[in-house]
Amino acid sequence: MSNTLMWAWSGAVGLALGLFFFGGLWWTVRRGLSSSHPALLFLASLLLRTGIALTGFYLVADGDWRRWLACLVGFVIGRLLLMRLIRPTPADAPSAQKEKGHAP
Repeated sequence: MSNTLMWAWSGAVGLALGLFFFGGLWWTVRRGLSSSHPALLFLASLLLRTGIALTGFYLVADGDWRRWLACLVGFVIGRLLLMRLIRPTPADAPSAQKEKGHAP
């Protein structure tokens, strides 16, 4: 496989890993608020998400720093994309943010 194609593939895998990692974080925070054991949920989610992301980085990089870098760029793009897709609606915003004006 050519270098350019390999870097593109590494970036695509990084994008998928980023979407999985930060999507899982978003899901965990949403579910953790109503969970009966939130600490266990957060710990399990952290270990699972981090383990999968690190394993993916390790397998994609295969000892080449350029592949690792392409994967990292894809990971960050995945975070930015997910932040754009999962924007809080005005109804979700805290009341302090809704108030416009000056300090007392």
